[in-house]
Amino acid sequence: MNGLQGGKMLWQTRGCYSLGVQHGAYFSTSQNRNANKSFKLVVVGGGSGGCASAAKFASKLGAGQVAVIEPRDMHYYQAMWTLVGGGQKKLEQSGKPMQSVLPSKAEWIKDKVVGFDPDNSKVMTQNGDEISYEFLVVAMGLQLNFDVIKGLPEAFETPGVSSNYDLRYVNKTWESIQQFKEGNCVFSFPNTPVKCAGAPQKIMYLTEKILRMENRRDHANIIYHTSLPVIFGVKKYADALWKIVEERNIEVNLRSNLVEVRPDTREAIFQNLDKPEEAPKAVKYSMLHVTPPMSAPDVLRNSSKIVDENGFLNVNKETLQHMNYPNIFGIGDCTNVPTSKTAAAVAGMIGILRRNLTASMNGQPLKAKYDGYTSCPLVTGPNECILAEFDFQSPPQPLETFPINQAKPRWTMYNMKAHVMPHVYWQMLNGWWEGPKIFRKLAHLGMSR
Repeated sequence: MNGLQGGKMLWQTRGCYSLGVQHGAYFSTSQNRNANKSFKLVVVGGGSGGCASAAKFASKLGAGQVAVIEPRDMHYYQAMWTLVGGGQKKLEQSGKPMQSVLPSKAEWIKDKVVGFDPDNSKVMTQNGDEISYEFLVVAMGLQLNFDVIKGLPEAFETPGVSSNYDLRYVNKTWESIQQFKEGNCVFSFPNTPVKCAGAPQKIMYLTEKILRMENRRDHANIIYHTSLPVIFGVKKYADALWKIVEERNIEVNLRSNLVEVRPDTREAIFQNLDKPEEAPKAVKYSMLHVTPPMSAPDVLRNSSKIVDENGFLNVNKETLQHMNYPNIFGIGDCTNVPTSKTAAAVAGMIGILRRNLTASMNGQPLKAKYDGYTSCPLVTGPNECILAEFDFQSPPQPLETFPINQAKPRWTMYNMKAHVMPHVYWQMLNGWWEGPKIFRKLAHLGMSR
């Protein structure tokens, strides 16, 4: 994985967390009713990719033909959590009951997949059921691995330690900003692929700007530790971010990986990845925002027949079809498609999956090709944002929608991030949004990809 991608948790699928909301009666949840069922299409995961995939095919294939296997009752738009942690949004604004975002013609199997049998076109669930499929879409998102960092997650129970990546700790980020008096505000980026690779910086910029606006900035050292060799993986936006950190006197440490948190002494311990033989460095903190190491969910990465050497679903990066099992497709963070892991990437993939999965069902060649489009709205403060859009070329190249310099922080882009994109996201789950490609072509008079 390139630098863009950005303990074992109860919550593994992007955007789906259980809060005890009751499911609708028209969804299947009974163990006896699910045992040995068979479907034309089974979708594993109720995150953004899973919901959108099910929406594309439930009406087309008809009732009883599509099943979604997802154990959680709530779906969260996690991209909003940067703004929740930064005090710009409320957590309750980011979630909806799972039943409201799954298509009514799909059968919701409220269970967890615990095994894959691709040779026999089956998945096994925690309740002991075997679900057969003609076609499978794997959309399991990423797993948060806080326990890889020594001292976590226990340190979250102490003052000043938070993470916008976790439902339990995102409100604590805003509390930490409000309670900060003086010292180091430390922000980390792990040595793994992560979802929304810009998020660890977004909360840093928000924190810095809020402290500045409230005349507390002189008492704060803003420090960023990233495992990456660059501040951002696309040069155009990296150049803009370097200017911002220099202007705001933010300390950036490259190739520095958080390996331990010591809450008793309020120290974060970082390893120099370029000099692993050196003793790790202890950094005092008053506030610590942790971005956890991430991976594909354990059940997926332990399914050796369908994953690559890194544990991600092994698909063709352009067609999204599995490299060895043609009746399996993947979408989103759990795949090894070499693009940044964002909801915007899912939007760019869903139209490709719709066309290629339909073609596969009809015995036709797969002609649609994903161009690697993804987006990362880099919030640089309240009311300002850089709208980074790019592809998966090597090196990645900007793939921008608007005929302006999107590397410049703008009020308009912040409002798009904060107020427009949430509405677009919920429409994507209904199958009504396949990314901005058509608008990009119109804005660039048909001269853009």
